[in-house]
Amino acid sequence: MKQLLILGCGWLGEELARRYQSKGWQVWATTTQEEKYHRLKSDGIFAYIHNFDEEGTLDLPLEVRFDAVITSVPASQKNESEVLEARFSRIFQSLCSIAYDQHYFLSSVGVYPDLDADFDELYPDETAMNPKLRLAEKKMLSLPATSVFRLGGLFGKQRIFAKYFQGKVVSSGDQPANFVHLDDVLGMLEGSIARHIPSGLYNVVCPEHPSKKEVILKSAEKYMFEYPSSFEPQASFQKRVSGKKLTDLLDYTFKYPSPLDF
Repeated sequence: MKQLLILGCGWLGEELARRYQSKGWQVWATTTQEEKYHRLKSDGIFAYIHNFDEEGTLDLPLEVRFDAVITSVPASQKNESEVLEARFSRIFQSLCSIAYDQHYFLSSVGVYPDLDADFDELYPDETAMNPKLRLAEKKMLSLPATSVFRLGGLFGKQRIFAKYFQGKVVSSGDQPANFVHLDDVLGMLEGSIARHIPSGLYNVVCPEHPSKKEVILKSAEKYMFEYPSSFEPQASFQKRVSGKKLTDLLDYTFKYPSPLDF
């Protein structure tokens, strides 16, 4: 039986866990939430309550070799660098103690600077990139067989962009949307695990980049949310992130090529 380990089983992780469980894989997962712990266990997932911000050993089974590990613990901007360093050092130590074939760390396209530019994985200016996200990425990339997936803004199911702007003034409407749908992230993770893609950096983002204003208006109309009170553009940088590298590698066809389709 194949084995999947998910560190930080959040919204995406839980969807992934159930998808692989349906394939007949044995799934292991950590969460910080007691309610989710009981829900995962009741569904036959080997669950642990574990917080990587706290001291303590994660007692993963040393006799199991995991076919794939997904680390979905965030490098939050609200945390100090010292907190993030400790968090990812503990994750690093946990992964050093087990055997696995592939490891994927879920990062964000927010690592790229907010500039008028098109970005891909070869972007060279380390000093311009988000230091907290890069701290986490570098720590994870120091592990063997690791790929970093830089996700676009993640939407799908009940996570709808227009929901967050009802009756509000929108200042970012002129910016391009570097988004991706949950189903496409799951599809590209599945394809990557199945093909054992080479380790490295990969952007995971829709090929189309309509303006955020267009996405808000379209999703508000589709899901019957209140429109924003107004659009007052500020900081209208034209930042577009390309996910072509991974799409081409997997020969992947997006279910939702544009955020207007979400």
